[in-house]
Amino acid sequence: MKKVEELVIQALKSAARDEHLKYAVQQSTELYPLLWKAAKRYVTGEKREDVITVAREYLEDNYNISIEYIGENTTDLWECERAKDEILQVIEEMGILSLKQTVSFDLSHIGLSINDEIAYQYLEELAQKAQWYGITLMISMEESSKTSDILTLYKKIAKNHTNIGITIQAHLYRTEVDLQELIQYPGKIRLVKGAFQEPVDIAMIRSEELNSRYLEYVEQLVNANHPISIATHDEMLIQEIERRQYLDKSNVELEMLYGVRPELLNELRTKEYRCRVYLTYGSEWYLYLCHRIAEQPENLYLAVTDIINESHRASSVVD
Repeated sequence: MKKVEELVIQALKSAARDEHLKYAVQQSTELYPLLWKAAKRYVTGEKREDVITVAREYLEDNYNISIEYIGENTTDLWECERAKDEILQVIEEMGILSLKQTVSFDLSHIGLSINDEIAYQYLEELAQKAQWYGITLMISMEESSKTSDILTLYKKIAKNHTNIGITIQAHLYRTEVDLQELIQYPGKIRLVKGAFQEPVDIAMIRSEELNSRYLEYVEQLVNANHPISIATHDEMLIQEIERRQYLDKSNVELEMLYGVRPELLNELRTKEYRCRVYLTYGSEWYLYLCHRIAEQPENLYLAVTDIINESHRASSVVD
C-alpha cells in the first residue's frame, strides 16, 4: 500500500470518530446530500421501508440477509431507547413478513456508552422479540476498549437465548483466547478481520500474518462444527477457504456488505454456497461510509465517481 493511501485511510478512520465533524456534516445542507451520493452505494436508504424492500429482493434471489439500523456510541438515553424501539420495529416487520433472518446492531447504540445495565435491559427486550419471531440477533464488535464489556453481555444473554450471535475481530491478539471460550456457546460466530484503528501492541495490521490467523480461526470453528459467518471480501482468502472445502460445510456461510464485491458474492452463490448480504439503513451513515472507504483505497475513487456521476446526471436533467 502506498504511503499516501495509508495517510488517507488513517485520516478517514479519525474522521469517522470525530463527533463534531459528523454533526457538521449532518447539519450541512451542502455536504450532507453530496456525501449521501457516495453513501448510497453501501446503504440501502435512510428509512426502514428502504431496507425491507431491498431485503425482499435479495431473498428472492436466494441470499440470506442481515439488517442493521446504523448507529453507535450513543450517550443520550432517549436516543438509545429510540434506537432500541426502531430495532424492535425491524424485528416485528421481518417477523410479520416471515423473514426469519438476522438483525445486527452495536451495543453502544442501545445503551452501552451509558452503562451496562441499560444495554442489557434493551438487549433482553430485543432477544425476546426476536426469539418470538424466529429471528437471529447478531451483536457487532466495536473498538477494543469495549470488547470485554461486549463479550460479558453476550455471554450473559446467551445463557437464556440461543438465537444470539457475536462478532469477533481476527486482528486483535486477545481473540485467540476469546475464541476458546466463545466456542462453548451455541450462538453463531461472525468472524471479521477488524476495521478499527488499534494500537500495534493489541492488534495486527493488515498482512499475510493476519490472513493466516483468520484461516486458523475459521479452521477451529469448522472443526468444532460451530456455526460461523465468514465475513470478508478478501478474494484470495475466500479462494483458500473454498479450496479447503470449508464452504461445503452446513455450519458455514459467507457474508459480504451491501455494495461491496456484489459480483464476487453472486459468483459464490451460483456455486450454491450459503451467502449472506449485510444490509444497512438509517441517517447515521457518515461513520459507516468512512469505514467502507478506509477499508480499500479504491473505494475512495468509487466515492468520488459516485458523487460526480450523480451530480452530472442531475445537472443533465435540469439542462
